[in-house]
Amino acid sequence: MLEYILFVVGIFLLIKGADYLIDGASSLAKKFRVPTLVIGLTIVAFGTSMPELVVNVIAALGGNGDIAFGNIVGSNISNILLILGATAIIMNLRVQHSTTWKEIPFSLLAAIILFLFVSSFTLNKLVSDSIFRFEGVILLLFLSIFIYYVVELARRNRSQMQDDKLEIKKLSYFKIIIYILGGFIALYFGGKWVVDGAIVLAKLFGMSEYFISLTIVAIGTSLPELVTSITAGLKGDMDMAIGNVIGSNIFNIFWILGISSIITPIKIPTFAIFDLAVLLGATILLFVFMFLGKKHELERWQGVIFVLFYVAYIIYLIIRG
Repeated sequence: MLEYILFVVGIFLLIKGADYLIDGASSLAKKFRVPTLVIGLTIVAFGTSMPELVVNVIAALGGNGDIAFGNIVGSNISNILLILGATAIIMNLRVQHSTTWKEIPFSLLAAIILFLFVSSFTLNKLVSDSIFRFEGVILLLFLSIFIYYVVELARRNRSQMQDDKLEIKKLSYFKIIIYILGGFIALYFGGKWVVDGAIVLAKLFGMSEYFISLTIVAIGTSLPELVTSITAGLKGDMDMAIGNVIGSNIFNIFWILGISSIITPIKIPTFAIFDLAVLLGATILLFVFMFLGKKHELERWQGVIFVLFYVAYIIYLIIRG
């Protein structure tokens, strides 16, 4: 019973820990006169991915490759089908030209590279059994390319961007230390309890750890993106609503899975090829939707299709076990 309570508390700590860490680090950066735009592109972007990172690092160190891999793939699938779908149902999402032609294709590239790493078409075998350290280095190299692109995009369009769009708390140095330390502590215990709870839940229901990580853990660690996208959409900030999700998918594969596989090779779970195919299909469908109906806009009916696809996928996972 205690493990289940700690699992729920762990997800809560992951979310709040990321919030406190972002608030403390952003406030500290502001005190050193770091531009708000730079803070948004670095601290906030990395901070919202901290729940997935902590869960993956703890899972990797504990030899639970199924949880580490499932968390990333499951989070990326839920980001597109569930989070973007739910947000689009609430309001149509207008997408910038650069997002359609650069960020979404880059997200697709990340999924394709991961698919290729898993599918090592050799004479002896069809599916690779692990993502190795050298592949993790390759993933981080692609991340550096993406960060360079984002920084250059921000620099070229700085005059068109609102530097005060991101709200940053003004904290004293004492509170900053408390926020940062508290954030790290919450993330650590939250990640540990989520991983331990996932293992217990898998044994209790006779499900695989991979299934639990693809569903419950993935959705739990994606809650910051869900809250951010819906809040941004309601405020009319469509760039943040969709950019938050696309950026998260890119960071999840290139940064989090890259770091996790460098720490220790990530074992590829059974059925991973199918789940990666679902991720590829969801990303391709998102790109196609940009040209159906209203151009460069994710409409409500498309959001309904996304959510229905996600429900069908979850039902399939339950049947698959």
